[in-house]
Amino acid sequence: MVTQRTLIKNLAAATDGPVSVSGWVDTVRDQKKVQFVVLRDESGAVQLVNPRLTDDDGATIANELSDAISGLAQGTFLTATGELKHDERVKLGGVEIKLEGLEIAGAANPETPIADDTGVDKRMDWRFLDLRQPKNNLIFRVQTTLEHAWRTYWVENDFVELHTPKLMASASESKAELFEVDYFEGKAYLSQSPQFFKQMAQPAGFGKIFEVGPAFRADPSFTSRHATEFTSVDSEISWIDSHEDVMKLHEELIVAGFQAVKDKHGAEIEAAFGVEVVVPTTPFPRIPLAEAKRIVAERGYEVPRHDDDMDPEGERQIAAYVKETFGHEFVFLTDYASSIRPFYHMRHADDPSLTNSYDLIFNGVEISTGAQREHRVDVLIEQAKQKGLDPEELDFYLDFFRYGVPPHGGFGMGLSRVLMLMLHLSNIRETTYLFRGPTRLLP
Repeated sequence: MVTQRTLIKNLAAATDGPVSVSGWVDTVRDQKKVQFVVLRDESGAVQLVNPRLTDDDGATIANELSDAISGLAQGTFLTATGELKHDERVKLGGVEIKLEGLEIAGAANPETPIADDTGVDKRMDWRFLDLRQPKNNLIFRVQTTLEHAWRTYWVENDFVELHTPKLMASASESKAELFEVDYFEGKAYLSQSPQFFKQMAQPAGFGKIFEVGPAFRADPSFTSRHATEFTSVDSEISWIDSHEDVMKLHEELIVAGFQAVKDKHGAEIEAAFGVEVVVPTTPFPRIPLAEAKRIVAERGYEVPRHDDDMDPEGERQIAAYVKETFGHEFVFLTDYASSIRPFYHMRHADDPSLTNSYDLIFNGVEISTGAQREHRVDVLIEQAKQKGLDPEELDFYLDFFRYGVPPHGGFGMGLSRVLMLMLHLSNIRETTYLFRGPTRLLP
């Protein structure tokens, strides 16, 4: 009797004979002479076969197994036992299982609330059903490979992994985007970024650090690329000469992750999404923001001048230019104005209106901001005042710089955005396990 479960992906390499598989019912074809069930598990799909019993006149003889198959609803979780047989005529993996028994673990309702053409918001209501689809399953296998490759890069290059607090006493960036929560007799805020804490690791002497963890932004945006809770990929390094050192780290990390994904999932991604994972060459193109705006204007689009940033259409236009000119999906936009950057970004030595900072654009969308940080406490205090901040409220942060700190810099990057753009999907909800937005707290 077979009791040990075999993953479906391992059936092709198994020998013919008794086998047990467990998963959920994808489809049932209940025919007069034979019944077919396609069973899926987390690794793949296999065809189960049950030839119906007939009497001497060819009439079907009902039995317990055939009745059970006839009553199966899509999504029912079960364990199937039977005889594995290799047959190259079987389109689904070249194997099938002749059924001997079924054990139902969890029956499904016969009517499912979503279908292949259901809109994304309704699918998010039933995310656990939506994630059974092989394409959606693949997204999170790709995510696992991508994160593992990044972590491998960091560990092999002597970075230290940190887990910073997500409850904070004050803002790390913009007070306007803070979630405030009751905290005993006072108030606390959900962390927008590990910014202050990853900088604290520099005077602590850690040298190079990274974190992959949650971040929260009270941003009432309903765009396809914003979320109120997201996974932030952060890194910070000591002893840099400029933001160029941070960009070099950033592009090396991207290449390591994309190479791992292409090696492990490239064929699956092409089959499921119709796109090729392109491992970018280094160095990535670098364009100062002022020059990027000029290029975009020459292409016929004027970036609105209500601030000194690049708007979404400008990002798409400069990405198109880089693709046409350099054949590259990535571009660093550099030298952002100090007026739109945080007080802790270092300013140009010869032009304090500009910062040693960048945004990384991937396939027309910004996925990251990075910079050299200001490490001189007197300059930090003055820059905070210029931003309308009270240095006394930042004392815990400024203390980091009063007892010695090396020149340093780093970046923060949105994991789900990277996945969305890698797979050429149009909505960050698709690449977030459970999306959180202004109107979504369930499931």
